[in-house]
Amino acid sequence: MYLRKVEGPRSVRLADGSVMTRADLPSVKTVRWVASRKAAVVRAVSAGLLLRETALKIYGLSEEEFDGWRSAVETHGEAALRATALQRYRQP
Repeated sequence: MYLRKVEGPRSVRLADGSVMTRADLPSVKTVRWVASRKAAVVRAVSAGLLLRETALKIYGLSEEEFDGWRSAVETHGEAALRATALQRYRQP
């Protein structure tokens, strides 16, 4: 079995006790960002699996976009990342 050389940890333990690995991250070719994929990237960055700068670069995200995802998850949970619920959680 061959393991690619990557910077940082290969897996981290999340606050709920579950383990997140790099295999749990969305593909770098992701075009359609659903709530679960957005939340996975936010969890990976907050747990230290990915550096913020690395996530922005490999997924082609802007700082504002990622910060919006992060604040939505922190304030309202993963449900706030759904496109259909955007107006309910949007701050005036």
